Amino acid sequence: MKGDTPGALGLRLWGRGMSPTYARADSSGLGERRRSRQKAMNSDKIDQIINTHQGQASSLIQVLMEIQEVNHWLPREVLEKVSEQLEVPLSRVLRIATIYKTFSLTPKGRHEVHICTGTACKVRGAQRVLDKVQNLTGIKPGETDMDDKFSLETVNCQGCCTLGPMMQIDGKTHSRMSPAEIADALKKYE
Repeated sequence: MKGDTPGALGLRLWGRGMSPTYARADSSGLGERRRSRQKAMNSDKIDQIINTHQGQASSLIQVLMEIQEVNHWLPREVLEKVSEQLEVPLSRVLRIATIYKTFSLTPKGRHEVHICTGTACKVRGAQRVLDKVQNLTGIKPGETDMDDKFSLETVNCQGCCTLGPMMQIDGKTHSRMSPAEIADALKKYE
């Protein structure tokens, strides 16, 4: 709707059973395929994480971080369960989950690829690295491949400016990357 921010539009659509990614992908049919591949997180595992923190509302962020670490994203059903068990309004849980970039409301791949596009990496060839990763995986920043193998993100700076261009896969730093080395780096995460 006019005047809505992309986040507000996504949350409104999500309230109708669609996440922001599903809302964009539905026009091409990709959203339906992605939805059908998603499995609900084990309810016992969620209970275990919440019980580790004695069900305290003050542990909301930590609970969400631990759930995301296991599940790679925060599905609506999980957020509703966290809201109920921690006795925190769902609106607050959603606000926390959307304000911090560390949380994802869309499915992520088993391996998260981060390409630094900060100034130092950019002048050392980050765009060539990003282009090569996109060609090899078939995804753009912010997307996950159809096999849920890789998710691709760009980041402004990883604080490793002398090591650029830099790519991180599952937190492991690959420094001074050239486009020729990227295929080998990605193969290690098959």
